[in-house]
Amino acid sequence: MSTLSLPQIMGAYKYNDIAMDAKDIVFDKYDAMFAATSGIMAGLIDVFFVGIPKEGPLTKLADGMVDNLVMKAAKISGWTPKDGHETIGSAIGFFERNFPVNYDHRSTTDVGGAFSLGTKNHHFKSLSHSPDPIGLFFSILDQFMNTASFISDGQLIRIDTSDSKFRLEGSNFISKLFAGFANWLGHILSDVAGSSGGRGNGGRGTGVPIPFMNLFQFFNVGSFQVGQYRNDFATVMVKVFQEGYDFRHGLAMAVPVILNELIVRAFCVIRRRFQYQLPWKDCLPTMKDKTLRWMLLISTGAMCAVDGIDAVIRGGGNAVMIFLRMNYVAWIRFIYLIIKEIAIFIKPIISDVWKHVKQWIKDKILSLGEEKAVAAFYERVRAYEGQLEREFESFYMEVKNEHDYKMGLIAQLDMSYTSSQRGSASVELAKSYGVNDDDIIETDEDLFNALFRE
Repeated sequence: MSTLSLPQIMGAYKYNDIAMDAKDIVFDKYDAMFAATSGIMAGLIDVFFVGIPKEGPLTKLADGMVDNLVMKAAKISGWTPKDGHETIGSAIGFFERNFPVNYDHRSTTDVGGAFSLGTKNHHFKSLSHSPDPIGLFFSILDQFMNTASFISDGQLIRIDTSDSKFRLEGSNFISKLFAGFANWLGHILSDVAGSSGGRGNGGRGTGVPIPFMNLFQFFNVGSFQVGQYRNDFATVMVKVFQEGYDFRHGLAMAVPVILNELIVRAFCVIRRRFQYQLPWKDCLPTMKDKTLRWMLLISTGAMCAVDGIDAVIRGGGNAVMIFLRMNYVAWIRFIYLIIKEIAIFIKPIISDVWKHVKQWIKDKILSLGEEKAVAAFYERVRAYEGQLEREFESFYMEVKNEHDYKMGLIAQLDMSYTSSQRGSASVELAKSYGVNDDDIIETDEDLFNALFRE
């Protein structure tokens, strides 16, 4: 009995003709079925191994990884415990002492009663505590401006901290900028695994938010059931964070998402190589490949479906419990894939619409401007024509009057006039034609001189 090789097994599902080019590969039912299966598997991993903060095995694993990271970073930075007993609380305390900041308010009293603040939510409400570009921006801004930036009740609130003992190190802008970055990074390391006090008594502590998650506080809309009360979305997300939905839990949530991506991409590589027999250099699909995009969309959607159904069923109608069980990373990835696919779909439509808009601008707006310019040109031409007609008429009257005058003088040369009148008319006629005064004969003496001068 003969056995089938992997290429032969994969070949059982191949098309009639082998695709010789990656662009010839089309999305088919096998891609869809595998993507859905992968997504469901990832969703089950999320349900049973991620779960809610503090309880899921992957979250506990992520907690330990972050603890080890903080302790290794502390050693590199010069941490040496006095008693030689290395604990996460001691490592966190090292960063707290060496990287103080001016925005580490922890209670409503610290912010002068401007809004509600506590030890369990101050990392979430403080923008500078976010481990993302927004957190870095506000951290450096707050350190330079002696302020502290918070989000509460859907509003950005800035607290003056100029009376604090904090002073940003550095002698010039560049050195201060570097010091601000170092303070932000060091302070994030002091909080990512919880505070020294919270970890010192064996607790998990309150970490820092998942990147960009604290921006949900701007959406103080809706009404969600939370126990006996109803809260808006922003309040619900604050309570979700307070239950341990932090950066460490985000790392755990990323595991099934990454696993799903790896499985789907591996399937694409294997199928391209052994079924379509493409060279290895063409076996690594990118997001420009429609088949890969659709497989990721289906698999991530399937994962979110499993995650969402589990969250709703096991959440018991409590909005906080529902969001605690939802995989933030998976849903953000799913939304991103949808937006990307929509953008790719509507790009040619937008391009075509823009082409028509430009043509309309050219035909209507620009041509209207051209018509106005042409009309203005003709208006100027008509004005010039009127001016020319008036000037020509004036010139014509001058010439006519001069002609009539000269013809009147010529008429006086007729024998019917006296010799004195004819002589006077002759002199005037000669002057009108521009004859020199020396050549004009006005008297008998002038006539004598003209006849007998040498």
